[in-house]
Amino acid sequence: MNMKLKAAARAVRGALLAGAWMAAGVSTGALAQEAPATEAAPVAVPTPAAMPKVEVTGSAIRRVLSETALPVQIVSRAEIEKAGVTTASELLARVSSNVGGLTDGASINVGGDQRGFNSANLRGIGTSSTLVLLNGRRMANFASPGDDSGVDLNNIPAAALERVEVLLDGASALYGTDAIGGVINFITRKDFQGLELNAYGSTTDEGGAGKRTASISAGTGDLERDGYNVFAVADFQRTNALNTSQRSFIPGLRVEERLGHLLSGYTGPANIRLTSNQRDHLQELGYTINGRPITNRLINLSAPDCAPPANVYLPDGTGGVDACTYNYMGDTELYPKTEKASLLSRGVLKLGGGHQAYAEVALSRSKSYYTGSSARVTGYIDYRLVPQLVGTGLEELDDDYPGELELRMRLSEAGQRTSELTSEGMRFVVGVSGTVGGWDYDTAYNHSVNTVKDRDTNGYVLYNELMEGILDGRINPFGPSSPEGRALIDSIQVDDVVRRARGTLDAVDFKFSRALMPLAGGELAVAIGGEVRREKNNFTPSALLLSDNINNDAAPEGGRATSDKRDVAGLYGEVLVPFAKQWEAQLSARYDHYEQVGGAASPKIGLSYRPTDALLVRASAGRGFRAPTMTELFRPTVYSSTATLPDPVYCATVENNYADCADNWDTRRYSNADLKPERSRQFSFGAVFAAGRNVSASLDYWNIKRTDLISEIGDDIILGNLAKYGDLVYRDEDDVIDYIELRKENRGAQVAKGLDLAVTVRGVDTAIGRFGGRLNGTYVLSSEIQNAPGDAFVSNLNKFVTDGVVQRWRHTVSFDWDRGPLSASLQNTWSSGYDDQNTAINIDDGSVVAQNKVKSYSLWDLSAAYQATSRLKLRAGVQNLFDESPPYSNQAYFFLSGYDPSYTDPRGRRFYASVNYSFD
Repeated sequence: MNMKLKAAARAVRGALLAGAWMAAGVSTGALAQEAPATEAAPVAVPTPAAMPKVEVTGSAIRRVLSETALPVQIVSRAEIEKAGVTTASELLARVSSNVGGLTDGASINVGGDQRGFNSANLRGIGTSSTLVLLNGRRMANFASPGDDSGVDLNNIPAAALERVEVLLDGASALYGTDAIGGVINFITRKDFQGLELNAYGSTTDEGGAGKRTASISAGTGDLERDGYNVFAVADFQRTNALNTSQRSFIPGLRVEERLGHLLSGYTGPANIRLTSNQRDHLQELGYTINGRPITNRLINLSAPDCAPPANVYLPDGTGGVDACTYNYMGDTELYPKTEKASLLSRGVLKLGGGHQAYAEVALSRSKSYYTGSSARVTGYIDYRLVPQLVGTGLEELDDDYPGELELRMRLSEAGQRTSELTSEGMRFVVGVSGTVGGWDYDTAYNHSVNTVKDRDTNGYVLYNELMEGILDGRINPFGPSSPEGRALIDSIQVDDVVRRARGTLDAVDFKFSRALMPLAGGELAVAIGGEVRREKNNFTPSALLLSDNINNDAAPEGGRATSDKRDVAGLYGEVLVPFAKQWEAQLSARYDHYEQVGGAASPKIGLSYRPTDALLVRASAGRGFRAPTMTELFRPTVYSSTATLPDPVYCATVENNYADCADNWDTRRYSNADLKPERSRQFSFGAVFAAGRNVSASLDYWNIKRTDLISEIGDDIILGNLAKYGDLVYRDEDDVIDYIELRKENRGAQVAKGLDLAVTVRGVDTAIGRFGGRLNGTYVLSSEIQNAPGDAFVSNLNKFVTDGVVQRWRHTVSFDWDRGPLSASLQNTWSSGYDDQNTAINIDDGSVVAQNKVKSYSLWDLSAAYQATSRLKLRAGVQNLFDESPPYSNQAYFFLSGYDPSYTDPRGRRFYASVNYSFD
């Protein structure tokens, strides 16, 4: 490690010397970077002696708070209260630059990865490229392995937040390799005295998804007077589940009519999936269903009755004209029941001589209860046990298993599949700070843990025992089972913690900064710092899961637990050069070394020019890299399946009849221990303008490019270009797809660029009160991905591609009013419309879903507050004031159909009230 740090020191020293040389001969064409500032602060800078110096996200040097080389969007505690949000995830949903993060709604699925994970995703370039900090330091990532690596926002103690600073630029030169998209720094209260109680309750207009929260804050000690401060904030939240039956907009989506292709061919009574030989033989016999000769391989002997309401006869659906279709959108949840609790405690002790010691404890637990549709079962039965088929002679066919029928059945007698996902966070920080020899210093040890437990609680049954019950007739695939069959189902229900994961981060960091000498525009200041950390990930499947005997919950390939760890070392430096009265340069560089991956230097340069007190012009440029996560390097193989896709090879043999050659093909997703880091370059430029004391505005252009992109080739792209990717498709002896290989590789590139607009109006006094407002918006100019070197770039700007969309324009705008003890706030969040996915296939007739353009999505919130006394504050509000429903979408990526759950909210209009009481 010493050699690595020496190499790091040389790299940083060289980068800083080069930057200093550039600053000495700087011209107006030079680009710049890094330290941001708040949108709320006017451009004019007060006299430094009149204001304390603070540290702003994006810089390691303390300074008078002002706009600098890069913007930081700041969300204050007051704004959080006005919005009526109670979690970090709800808060970030209102940040226009956060696109496609994971939420409670989007994580609704059955047996999927990383359920319960709430994440941030700046610029839409990936959760793994967005760095989330708590009080400027890292937290352990969500432990459960999956495609995304990042901090679970459920582990952020929302009730303790003082503000949130969003650095709208890749700041890897200071913070590390996973900050390519930007940095979100959640900052909690640093000291608190007294006792404060807060209670919050909300209910929805149509029922379901009601919420109750309570928090208590307590602290003692004045740091300046008593030499210490200790405080703690505890928060408890509970949200009720929301079922599809509780929302009137679900029938309005007309999923059965529009998206029968996306519904399920697993029904109760069971559909029968014939082989081609079996279908041809029955056709030759003139076999009919409901008086009509069969045409497809999928048949149901009860059609068209189909046991509604969940099971329907839908000729244009997955079941086709000869079978039934299961509408799971009438039998699942839109929003899970959750229980969340957190505790943050912090203590500070003055040591004398300008030094102080501090300690911080953050504990959190989030439980999510997922309820999906009843179990899908692929079963097998001898055709002679089906009265309607007796005597048809299916055993005479030259099949591998003569007379055997494949069943696609829905095990409703086992109940809906339910799971309990528990994510727990634990973080301890101890450190000292102060001044030595003119240097401000801060050093600390950080121990952070995230544990995840995924428990199957109902609806999952033992597969082998289930097959025995179907074969011997105790379980009836076509109607109610016998008492013995129902008893068997009850006896083989699974209640087991099938997956456990634990991620640990241990880090020691240090930082020194000081002013060195006066220059024409102020003091030349420098900062140096570093970090050494160890990351560990453990994934432990249960013995039952590894037995591969749970229906609908497959064992990971390899049949073993995994344990991985690595050491990471980083060293950085920063120089602040106010070389002229109106000019300031900020130069920084960082070197990171990842065990088994290697290291790289990440330089950054920033420049700001202030021609007048009312105008600031700024620019930045830098490079970075993102090391592959341990999940990307060592994740166990995952078995899954595609959306309904045609196989061109198979289709060529059946005259392109999608009823035969389109299916949900099996996939195997592999990690890759040989992955290289992604490389990035980013630059930005913009301006900040202040119009008097009341109005300020900023407009910034940003441009990010990643190369050596760590990604998989999409299964749809593989099947659409077999000439290039055919070696990733594995086939059986009949040339039918066995599985498709999806492997992490360094391939292609990604480009994203756009504009950030911020306008703030504050403190406009009128005869009827004081008014203010704020607009934060992001206009994306380009967002595109290259799937492999040499391939054309594919744009997902205003177009749903593979797994999501980047809307061209998103904004949050608020209007505030206050007069005496009364105040009110009106807020709007808006996302532009876009071209839908438009790729779902009807396997009955081969048609593709009708083209659709998703409408824009606009939500209005209104709240009012009354400061009854100096201690008592009351607030009430309405979220989604006009009861806007999620716009219709035919996307086929998420488990939920009919709308896109990644950015919409199915809860509808909600009423809430809160009370806050403070004791001295």
